[in-house]
Amino acid sequence: MERQLHLNLLTSRPPMAGGLQSSSKMKMGPGRKRDFTPLSWSQYFETIEDVEVENENGKDIFRAYCSGAHGPVLLLLHGGGHSALSWAVFTAVICSRINCRVVAMDLRAHGDTKVKNPDDLSADTMAKDIGKVVEVLYGDNPPPIMIIGHSMGGAIAVHTAAANHIPSLLGLCVIDVVEGTAMDALNSMQNFLRSRPKTFKSLENAIEWSVKSGQIRNIESARVSMGGQVKKCEEPPSSPAVSNSIDGIIEEEEDEEVEEESNKKRMKEDDQEVKKESIFTWRVELSKTEKYWEGWFRGLSALFLTCPMPKLLLLAGVDRLDKDLTIGQMQGKFQMQVLPQCGHAVHEDAPEKVADALATFMVRHKFTEFKEAYLC
Repeated sequence: MERQLHLNLLTSRPPMAGGLQSSSKMKMGPGRKRDFTPLSWSQYFETIEDVEVENENGKDIFRAYCSGAHGPVLLLLHGGGHSALSWAVFTAVICSRINCRVVAMDLRAHGDTKVKNPDDLSADTMAKDIGKVVEVLYGDNPPPIMIIGHSMGGAIAVHTAAANHIPSLLGLCVIDVVEGTAMDALNSMQNFLRSRPKTFKSLENAIEWSVKSGQIRNIESARVSMGGQVKKCEEPPSSPAVSNSIDGIIEEEEDEEVEEESNKKRMKEDDQEVKKESIFTWRVELSKTEKYWEGWFRGLSALFLTCPMPKLLLLAGVDRLDKDLTIGQMQGKFQMQVLPQCGHAVHEDAPEKVADALATFMVRHKFTEFKEAYLC
C-alpha cells in the first residue's frame, strides 16, 4: 500500500483502496454504459489566449485558458503530463464561488504550448516562464495573483514564488506534492510510466482508460482534460500496441471463460480496425524528463516554508507530510487541509471540495469576497 500511495507525483497515480476502484475489476452492473465523449474547453473557460514570450532563440508561445473579468487572478499550473484543461471543471466551480479571474496555462512542452527548446524542463526555466507570461499578460502593473499548482505544477509554483518572479503575488497554494513522498516515488516512476498504455485507438478510448484505471476519478473532468494529455500520432505505428479493452475492468458481470473468449475476439477485431482509425499517444514522454525530476522536488519543503506569503497545502492524505512540513504545520506557517477519498489528481477528482477550500482561504485573508449568488 505504501508503494502505491507514493507511486506518482508527475502524473496521476493508480487508485487506492476505497476509491473509484477497490479491486482488480470494476463491475458496473449489466447494461450500464457511461459516456466517454470528449467535452470542449469552451464549456468551462471563456477565452483562449496564446501568449508570445520573446527569448534569445525567437518566440515561445504559451497557451492560456481564461475566465472572469474582476478580482484577483488565480494562476493555475498543472501536473507533469497533464495540461491546463485539468483545471476546467474546477474553474467553472471557483468562478461561481468568489470574485476572481482565472488563467490556466499549458507549461512548456505540455498541451498546446510551443517553445523553441521543449527539452528544457528545469525548475528554473519553468519558473522563469511563469514570470514572463505574467509580464506579457499584465505589463509592469500586474493585478494581485494567487498561484496554485498541482504536483509538478505545485513544485514550479513554489520555485516561482521563492524567486519572486511575480511581484504582485498574494498567496501560494500547492496541491498534493510534498518533497519527502515525491523523492521516495522517483525510484518507482519509470516502472509506473512503462505500465501505462503507449497508444489508444481514439480519444474516447483514452478517456475510458483514464477513468476505469482510476487515473481520474471524475468522468466529467476526464472528458475535458484527456484531450490535453494525448494527441494524434503523426504516423500510426506498423504494429501498434493499442489499448482498447481495459485490462482488469469489465462493464458487466460475465463468466470468466466467456469473458476471455469475448476479449480475444474483440482484440482481433480491434487489431483490424486500428489500421482504419487515428491512433492517439501521449503528448509528453515523461520518461525522458527524468533528469529534471530531482530538481523539481529536492529542497521543496524548505523552499515552500520560506515563501513569505500566506500558503495553503491541499493533500489527498495526511501520510504525505514529511518532517519539515509537519514541524511547519505545527508552527502555523501554512494552512493545510486533507481531502480524503481523492486520488492524486485532487482538483479533478473533487473540484468542488478544492474550490471550497481555496475560496474560504482567500476570503479569510481578504483577497476577495464570496459572490452574492453563492451566499444566497
